[in-house]
Amino acid sequence: MAAARNALIAALDVGTTKVACFIGRIDATGQVRVIGIGHHASRGMRAGTVTDMEATEHAIRAAVETAEKMAGETIRDVFVSFSGGLPQSHTIGVEVSIAGHEVGDPDIRKVLEQGNRVRAEAPDRELIHAIPVGYTIDGSRGIKDPRGMFGERLGVNIHVVTAQSGPVRNLSVCISRAHLGVAGIVLSPYASALSCLVEDEMDLGITLVDMGGGATSIGVFYDGSLVHTGVLPVGGAHVTNDIARGLLTPTAHAERMKTLFGSAVPGANDDREVIDVPQMGESDHGAANHVPRSVLNGIIRPRMEETFELVRNHLRDTGFDKVGGRKVVLTGGASQLQGVRELAANVLDKQVRMGRPIRLAGLAESTGGPAFATAAGLLTYAARAPIEAVLGSAEDQGAGRIRRIGRWLKQNF
Repeated sequence: MAAARNALIAALDVGTTKVACFIGRIDATGQVRVIGIGHHASRGMRAGTVTDMEATEHAIRAAVETAEKMAGETIRDVFVSFSGGLPQSHTIGVEVSIAGHEVGDPDIRKVLEQGNRVRAEAPDRELIHAIPVGYTIDGSRGIKDPRGMFGERLGVNIHVVTAQSGPVRNLSVCISRAHLGVAGIVLSPYASALSCLVEDEMDLGITLVDMGGGATSIGVFYDGSLVHTGVLPVGGAHVTNDIARGLLTPTAHAERMKTLFGSAVPGANDDREVIDVPQMGESDHGAANHVPRSVLNGIIRPRMEETFELVRNHLRDTGFDKVGGRKVVLTGGASQLQGVRELAANVLDKQVRMGRPIRLAGLAESTGGPAFATAAGLLTYAARAPIEAVLGSAEDQGAGRIRRIGRWLKQNF
């Protein structure tokens, strides 16, 4: 259902390196204004999956309490990002007979309900998204809104995204322990795209690469819709671990060196610039090693190259390389590393730009960058209330689910 004007909406991005909470309010014009922001280091997640429920709950509580204090409001439900559980993405085609009469809302509800059969095929997986990506009437394609048209058979292609039930439920339990309800679960690249992409990009074809701490997520858009998603189990934390192992330095210092001195492409002065590298287990600063910056970047570049090669191979192997167009948008905290844009353009052989939230008001500069694109996109998702948000969760079945779709259609058309 569409969010009411002046409604309070909340987003929770639970990642491998941080948990971010955004609280927004929809003003009289329909614009979402951020009124509360909180974030906290994440210690209980790995590659988008909960590994320590107590630590994850603590991080969620801390981020939410900070956002609530800033907003002066108490939230009860949140829209949550998700990138774990080995997401699978595929499109199913469904057709129903309309016997030559004019297409109406009952026909749309009927054809969408037919898509529910995918759940019977995968009882151990949870439905994350079921997105209508195009209707057909008697085989004629490219129809975005079939109502008022005539024909014998009405069809729809539905992009279905599922994930393993266990990781979805584990995350939901952590959120419920923090005394919050889950208003909806949104795949991370979908949320990031809603905050960063412009309409023309989504219409003409574009690939979004969301580079998180523990995973890199891919979203391909075409004709205004999300048509493919994928998640690769490699992210910025892997680069940090490579540095820590290669230079025998604590992880915290490895992250600091990566942020301050690291680059994915070599520089002209790398051999002449020397970096102090504190050693593991040594408290004496004088025991630090001194290495050229070229050594640090020599550790960073292979991992970043591997990441983009995995993205390139995934798009090629799934057949979405051409559909995703000649342009890539990078977002996520790991994309902020110096030289990443240039390296991505070289490996992917596409035009690359950096993605930042563009649809929210009230974001400070520190929280308006790629690292917070997913949280910002969750608020956009909540405000837009896309039709897949009311297609129901795994617990919603039958007539109740049809009534929810009916209410959505009446309120939005």
